[in-house]
Amino acid sequence: MKTKQKRTLDQRGIIAQLARVREAANLIIEKELHDRGVTGIVPAHGAVLSYLFRQQEPVPIKSLVGQIGRVKSTVTGIVNTLERHGYLFKQECDLDARSVRIGLTEKGRGLQSDFEAISRTVLDRVFGDMPESDRQRLMELLAEIEGNLNR
Repeated sequence: MKTKQKRTLDQRGIIAQLARVREAANLIIEKELHDRGVTGIVPAHGAVLSYLFRQQEPVPIKSLVGQIGRVKSTVTGIVNTLERHGYLFKQECDLDARSVRIGLTEKGRGLQSDFEAISRTVLDRVFGDMPESDRQRLMELLAEIEGNLNR
């Protein structure tokens, strides 16, 4: 009679495993974007678009940086790319010439339904038939890991 042994994972490979998970998810996103004919968008743009979809008016780049947890230079690069492809616009702030506000164009707003569908597809694949309690625990553990790394 065979006994079922639990496979022990090498904990030293956690960063590599997280990278593989991210790469696999990005490949799904890229395929979904391609299948929908969406151009000029890559997975790294998702956090910026997600935040802007929830805004009713243009927002300062500074608030975007704070919300998505990326450094300003990275966010600025993403914003410039999205502007170049016609998905968002920049406008100077009347009260502070150094401050730039950004908002979605009609073309950018038009991405929202595709964005939501792609997000559902990715989440369905990520979690599969994992029980809700495991999903919640996984999110808690990942938040703890992120906190440890940001100390």
